[in-house]
Amino acid sequence: MERLWAPWRARYVTGAIDADPGCIFCQKLNDTRDAANYVLVRTERCFVLLNLYPYNNGHLLVAPKRHVADITDLTDAEMQELMEVTAWMVRLERRAMRPHGFNVGVNLGRVAGAGIPGHFHIHIVPRWDGDTSFMPVLGEVKVISEALEDTYAKLKRAVQEDVGEEKEHD
Repeated sequence: MERLWAPWRARYVTGAIDADPGCIFCQKLNDTRDAANYVLVRTERCFVLLNLYPYNNGHLLVAPKRHVADITDLTDAEMQELMEVTAWMVRLERRAMRPHGFNVGVNLGRVAGAGIPGHFHIHIVPRWDGDTSFMPVLGEVKVISEALEDTYAKLKRAVQEDVGEEKEHD
């Protein structure tokens, strides 16, 4: 048997056997330790956080603050802000991480691939030429080449630069 050493997944495995802790999005939203929870941005109606189990470096989740399961439950204002923040994060990641493209999408319901079907969220996955190597194709293993802490720090600096530039223009 081949082994891939990934000690960071211990938190996931350990958490998976604990009792259902409730909505992970709501927990992170109600906690003020943004860096510890990888919460990157909070706006009036939504927030952005890094995916703890990313498909790729910089995999972000954009979610409404209000606990709703389906896109049809969102208000017009929530939908507009979710899309505006999603576009902002794409621009931010283009500058901070220089990906060649993105996958941006939504999974509605567990059967559609939603890992957290109770709280609507949008995935932003940066992509680079060659990021699908032999590992996922042949070995069915994805290698994430940057620690979450490093990705968070890089993107948080970019957010602070954006916010600073916005204040200069006011």
